[in-house]
Order: sequence, then C-alpha cells, then structure tokens
Amino acid sequence: MDNFIIDTSLIQLISSEQAYHYNIIPVEAQNGHLVFKSDSVSDVLKQELQVVLGKEIKLLPESSENIQHYLTTNFRKQAGHAKEDLHYTTDFLEKLLLTAKNIGSSDIHFEPYEHSCRVRYRLDGKLKEQFVIAISEYPVIVNKLKIKAGLDISEKRLPQDGRITIKTQIDEFDIRASSLPTLHGEKMVLRILSKDADHINLEDLGFTTKELNTYKETIKKPNGIVLISGPTGSGKTTTLYATLKLLNDDQTNILTIEDPIEYTLEGVNQVQLKENIGLDFASTLRTFLRQDPDVIMVGEIRDVKTANMAIRAALTGHLVLSTIHTNSAWATISRLIDMGIPAFLIASTLNVSIAQRLVRKLCNHCKEEQAISKDVFPEHFNIPKTLKTHFVAVGCHSCYHTGYQGRKAIYEIIPITKDLVTHIKHNDLEIDHYLNEHHIATLKTNAINLVEQGISSVEEVYALLTD
Repeated sequence: MDNFIIDTSLIQLISSEQAYHYNIIPVEAQNGHLVFKSDSVSDVLKQELQVVLGKEIKLLPESSENIQHYLTTNFRKQAGHAKEDLHYTTDFLEKLLLTAKNIGSSDIHFEPYEHSCRVRYRLDGKLKEQFVIAISEYPVIVNKLKIKAGLDISEKRLPQDGRITIKTQIDEFDIRASSLPTLHGEKMVLRILSKDADHINLEDLGFTTKELNTYKETIKKPNGIVLISGPTGSGKTTTLYATLKLLNDDQTNILTIEDPIEYTLEGVNQVQLKENIGLDFASTLRTFLRQDPDVIMVGEIRDVKTANMAIRAALTGHLVLSTIHTNSAWATISRLIDMGIPAFLIASTLNVSIAQRLVRKLCNHCKEEQAISKDVFPEHFNIPKTLKTHFVAVGCHSCYHTGYQGRKAIYEIIPITKDLVTHIKHNDLEIDHYLNEHHIATLKTNAINLVEQGISSVEEVYALLTD
C-alpha cells in the first residue's frame, strides 16, 4: 500500500475535521465537481457532502483500512475533533437552507422516527428525500433551528412557530419555522418566503390571453369582491399579490390582513393576523373601513363573520380581494350560501369567481414523447381527436431526477354577468351550458391543453381530468 500523498490544492478543499468525520479523501477537482474516495458510496453521503461543500460530488469506493491510512498520512488529526458533529453546525444548516432556496424548494421537512430522521425538500409541490441522519444527533439540529427562529428550546411538548431571516451578499429571505411534537421527537417544517413581490407579475403566472384580459377588467371595478378558490398550496396568494402590485399606485390606499405576510409590497399597508390577542380577519376588516381604503385584501374567508364583513366592505364602495377553499369557481357560490350569506347579496357584490391550481411543467431536457394510450387517461375521459402523442416525465440531473422543472398556474375564471346573477338568485348551480356557450375554459380544459402543448403530463393533471 502506497502513501498516497495528496496534492496540497486538494487538501485545502476540505478541513481535517470534515475528512475524518466523513472518512473521505479528495482525489480530483474538475469543472466544479469534487471526487472523493470513501468507504461508503451511499447516496445519503453524496447528497450531504453536496450540501456541505456546495459542489457536485462523485464517490469512489475504497476500503476502510486504506481510508484511515490515507487520512493519517495527509490530514492532521486534532484532539477532540475526530467525531465532531461538524455537519450539524450552524454552517451546515445555513448551507442547507441556501441550497433549498437556490433549487426552488418551498419547504424543508425534518421528520424524526425511531432510528433516524429524514430531511425532505418540497420541489414543485412534491416532497423529495435529500438525506437521512441518526436520530441520536437530530436534537442538535432542532435546538439550532429553534434558536435561530426565536423559539423556546426547553419547550418540547407544545407546537411553536417562529421566523428566521437569512441574509447573503446577493439575497435576503425569510423562513417560517414550525415545530410539532411527535412520537419520536419534534418535527420541524421550514417554509421559505420571499422578502418582496417585485418579481411577481400577472402576465407570468399562467393566464391565457383571454383570461388575463377578463381578469384585468374585473379588478378595474371600484367596488365588489374578487374571490380565488383552490386547495392549500395552489398559488392563490401569489395571484393576489400580483393583483395588488398592478393596483398599487400613488392614488390608491391598499390595506391587507394576512396570516402570514408572505411578501412585502412597498406602498401597501399590511397587517399580520394575531388571533391570540383578538386581531382576527373580521375585527380587522371592521377597523379597515375606518381607514378610508380603496382596496382591501383579506388573506382568507374562513367563516361567516369574515364573509359578512367582506360583503359589507364591497357594498360600501371598496374592492375586496380574498381566497376561499372550494373545488371550482362556481362551487364558491355554494360555499358562501352554506355559510349563510343570502344569495341576493352574493349576486350584488361578487365581481368574479376564480379557481386555481398549480401544475408541474415537464423538464425540457429529459421529457419523452409517446403515442397516446387510453390506459393513461381516466375511464370515460373523452380524449381530444387532435391529441395523437403526449410527453412523459423521465428525470435527469437538470430536474433533480423528478422529471419536472417549475410550475404553471391554470385558472377557471367566471365573471359574474347579469345572466349569472339570475342563476345565483335562483340558487341554480348548473351552469355547464352557460360556460360552453360563452367559451369559458374550465380547469379540465386548461389541463388537457397543457398536455397537448407538451408542457405537462397526463399523470400530473390526472386528478383534474376526473372531475
């Protein structure tokens, strides 16, 4: 066995502590890639090194005996540092957070189980496991995260919420931290938030030209309600912020009540919901009406009190923007009626009802075209005659082997016309004929259009095709 003396430039790539902790030896550095010898070539180790070192990593197998020999030959072992938890230090966590932000992850999940804790990123709406750590070392991570978020590290029995601000030379962003006591420890979820909404524009969200023109016409009205529906994580809040950005000018007084404030908008008065002290949607809306607003944004209509206040604001000459949880644009009417709102008030105040979903876009580097097969579509779905082929997800380095890269919003926009006012007042919720007659695209129509254009896959929009 030779002494395998490593070039000085390679030794400087990692510290002695890192080399001993991970049992790795650097052997090559080229084009942003680092090559190491290791007695473990697992994906877990590779992914963790990529986070810690910020480089693409390749691992070559080597025996433990040789690795130890190479370490003692080339790296100085410092007392007390051979098994230091270097990869769980503040430096590691910051690199973990920055990596998540840079690859477009919206959330980071730390999930403790009996023998291990897995860390998953949410990419384009789907969770993807990044690495697994020993459960005995997980408390170190939890405490560091709780300290950063301003949480009580001694409180392990109750859920807690906090906020972390990350500043770099080129960026600044906030992270919402949430802890939840579970059977094997505290589960931590970090939601990555952007600091401002400067990059959000209606034109970039996914509206078709017709839908964008229709939507812009409805928000030009000086009063009334604009409601966007959809499940959690469907992009409703982003659409609202893009709308506020368009409406925001020196002549308009805009007030918002949110939980949480996900973006900051210069020129907009934003209020953070604090229900524990009585600062809820309904009471804040009541105060807003004394603040001479032109536009009011309510994060979500959750109950009849908030709905009634929103309608009151619309009736007194204000434009109200909000979200609601329903499955379709027209189902919003049923939801409001179920809350106890009189149909005639809905008909006289609602400007437009919108349903929204986020659909993952296929990665252009690896998607593959295939002939149409009925088996991939829902039963009884009428496949358009123009659809001869479709694209499927494959997965490659560019898309982190998910097959998808980025997301696109699809919409169902129903402006409330005189005809629809009559439908609402008579509690007539069957309007398929009206939608077809006025060429209003539903979520299903827009979903299959994305498949036809090769933007998304049948698998991704499958649930929308079954409605």
